[in-house]
Amino acid sequence: MQIRIGKHTLGSGFPTFLVAEMSANHGGTLERALEIVRSAKRAGADAIKLQTYTADTITLKCDREDFRIPGTSPWGNYSTLWNLYNEAYTPWEWHAEIFREARRLDLEVFSSPFDESSVDLLEELNASAYKIASPEITHIPLLERVARTGKPVIISTGIAELADIELALSTLRSAGAKEIVVLKCTTAYPAPPEEANLRTISDMAARFGVLSGLSDHTMGTVTAIASVALGASLIEKHFTLDDGQETVDSFFSLGEMGFAGLVQDIRWTEKVLGQVSYDITPSAKSSLRGRRSLYVAAPIKTGEAVTEANIKSVRPSFGLHPKYYKEVLGRRASRDLQVGDRLSWEVLE
Repeated sequence: MQIRIGKHTLGSGFPTFLVAEMSANHGGTLERALEIVRSAKRAGADAIKLQTYTADTITLKCDREDFRIPGTSPWGNYSTLWNLYNEAYTPWEWHAEIFREARRLDLEVFSSPFDESSVDLLEELNASAYKIASPEITHIPLLERVARTGKPVIISTGIAELADIELALSTLRSAGAKEIVVLKCTTAYPAPPEEANLRTISDMAARFGVLSGLSDHTMGTVTAIASVALGASLIEKHFTLDDGQETVDSFFSLGEMGFAGLVQDIRWTEKVLGQVSYDITPSAKSSLRGRRSLYVAAPIKTGEAVTEANIKSVRPSFGLHPKYYKEVLGRRASRDLQVGDRLSWEVLE
């Protein structure tokens, strides 16, 4: 199965599609947002992804208990959902310039919309795909609106049960979505590695008839690299600048150096995974001489019998294959043989 996101083909046999998630790491300034785009390009990302919402499109400006952030949350100091999202959102008037900069650098650019009006904005900008964030997997009107665009849809499953995923996929397909990537995800910040359950990645692809991948919230890069070995076609990782500035999401994000290392390790992993092959590779053929073969281990006169005392299976491999050992015992030499001579059918009667 293959799908296209802009100029990139995703699927078995194609490079893993690597998405740098800007999220709230712009820190509230457009210039920082643009520098994140440039930094992601330098790091080797294939795409930059935004989040498109305002506080009012995602929650209510309300400080009642339901809308308060628990003190145990890493974002507890924002007190309410509205305060957090009002701090973290990417202003809509920035989107066009961010999209232009990404395209100037030949990066794919798309976003996670959080309501139907967000999709309208992204359609005006001709986003190359749509990402459904984990909390929006039950937002049926949003799924239907995204599906009707005909663009590829990437959907995270970090707070979804099997029934939620099945409903989301049914909704998307019924509304016209044909190219879908489902991402394994653990919606915790940072996510505990023992909860990654990466074996689900290959099961998702087989169970749902989709491409699968990883939205990674664990620290470091090992989880993402391991997911490639399990068939991930797309990896998304939060991205920030290597300047030490704290933003809403910086504590679990990779900077340019870390992301560049991730890209390098993933491309190496793709190389070593290769394909199913039982052939001796070109570079290994030079080591064939290291195999054993049959050699003369003691002098043998013309007409003398070959015995266990005068031949031996040793390295290198220029003599007869060791599988003939029993077959040559008792055969007689057709000429005098010295220690180190290759045993061959030509020197035997």
